[in-house]
Amino acid sequence: MDRLPYPVRPALPAPTPRRRAPVWLWAGLLVLVLAAAGLFGYRRYLGPTGVVAVVRVPRGAGAVGIGRVLEEKGLVRSGRAFALAARALGAERKLRGGVFRLSGEGTLAVIRQLERAKPVTVRLTFPEGWRAVDYARRLGEAGFDAEAFLRLALAPPDDLKPAYDQGPSLEGYLFPDTYRIPLDADARAIVATMLARFDREVTPERTRVLSVLGLSVHGWVTLASIVQAETYRPEEMPWIAGVFLNRLERGMPLQSDPTVAYALDKPLDRLDRAAGDFEVDSPYNTYLHPGLPPGPINNPGEEALRSVLHARRLSPRGRPYLYFFHARGRLYLNETFAGHLRDLNRYRYGR
Repeated sequence: MDRLPYPVRPALPAPTPRRRAPVWLWAGLLVLVLAAAGLFGYRRYLGPTGVVAVVRVPRGAGAVGIGRVLEEKGLVRSGRAFALAARALGAERKLRGGVFRLSGEGTLAVIRQLERAKPVTVRLTFPEGWRAVDYARRLGEAGFDAEAFLRLALAPPDDLKPAYDQGPSLEGYLFPDTYRIPLDADARAIVATMLARFDREVTPERTRVLSVLGLSVHGWVTLASIVQAETYRPEEMPWIAGVFLNRLERGMPLQSDPTVAYALDKPLDRLDRAAGDFEVDSPYNTYLHPGLPPGPINNPGEEALRSVLHARRLSPRGRPYLYFFHARGRLYLNETFAGHLRDLNRYRYGR
């Protein structure tokens, strides 16, 4: 066999064509990458923070402003992401201001909480017979603006004052009750709530009774406030109201010690006849001036208001009671001044 003039290399096998990865694999990898990126983004911008806090959400702040507050409180990771999510979900218009207790369970969860959460409130009770200054003190102790409340109560603007309030202030119309007041409520909102509660007492039926008695709503509240100051016992109130109504009907002065105490701004038990307290020149001094004083001397409760409407005015003999006093833990009523003096000497002074 003849040799070839050049070396012959052995034939190489034909290259195997590269097999491309199936499409499903690439798709799967893409999904994993996107999922990882989404998880990172969620945890970085939308994830839970684990913070629980009471937050004051500004009214009318919008999603951006609310998001900024939430981020500062640590309730969301990103205020900007919160705003974008709220807009994307169409929830921005549902977000409202107030003080809320929220938990940082994630931006989407916080949005849902804000849509449904009730504002945090404080429960405050204002007893019957308290004055506006007492209300202000209690509000101040609870963290509200006591000075602003008292200014509105003593010198209310025309758009806040009830039409039937003929006095210089809102005294008498700040209805004593237990209120749940939002922590962000301002003085005007608190006053408006109390006035609205009083409005529920002025019903058409009661207005008809007042017409028969010859009293306006303002006169009714003023008289009820005096009854409220004279006794804390509901069972005595209709009898005391009856005495005062009988006196008003006859043009007699009411001669109520609490009105003098109000005029002097003194505690009732500090009144001093010898010092001339009962001669004070004030329209609230019902010893000097017949009829009702210019306005209520406190904020009467339901029992006192009802007592004027359902007063007990007559003795068992059918004669009007015109005098009363307290002694030995009970109420004494009399038709005549002579009987009044007799019982005073007997039961109060022991003569």
